[in-house]
Amino acid sequence: MLSNIINLINPITLFNMAPPATSADGAAANGCGQGSYTILILYILIFAALYFFMIRPQSKKKKQEEELKKNINVGDDITTIGGISGKVVAVRDEEEEIIIETGADRVKLRLKKWSIYSNNTAIAAQEEEKKRAAEEKAKQKAEKKAGKAKDKSDK
Repeated sequence: MLSNIINLINPITLFNMAPPATSADGAAANGCGQGSYTILILYILIFAALYFFMIRPQSKKKKQEEELKKNINVGDDITTIGGISGKVVAVRDEEEEIIIETGADRVKLRLKKWSIYSNNTAIAAQEEEKKRAAEEKAKQKAEKKAGKAKDKSDK
């Protein structure tokens, strides 16, 4: 078993491109011809690993970014890829633009939607929701624990 695994990993065995030896009756000799299947399996495993570790996470991230840019509303606090923070004053979907107001002097900037890095309002709302859910879960756990303690004291 171990020798088979070592033969799978051995580069000399993997890349041996010599044609399989044949006997007098035309049948391939035992053990020959498996190198091509091994290479095929190896390529399939490499492609699967690339897909699950590189391509799939990148496409998920791209979907999240598109969803973020689509859900920008007036009044949201955003940060651009250049580090500029501001409040969205107008959204122009047909031109894929937003207008933001920055700082105390209320300077207005016109930006393309692709320059948005994060929606700070949405992030804060998600964190608030997570915090609320955690508090509710802790409260339910405490009530359950108190109920068990009460049951034990009644017995």
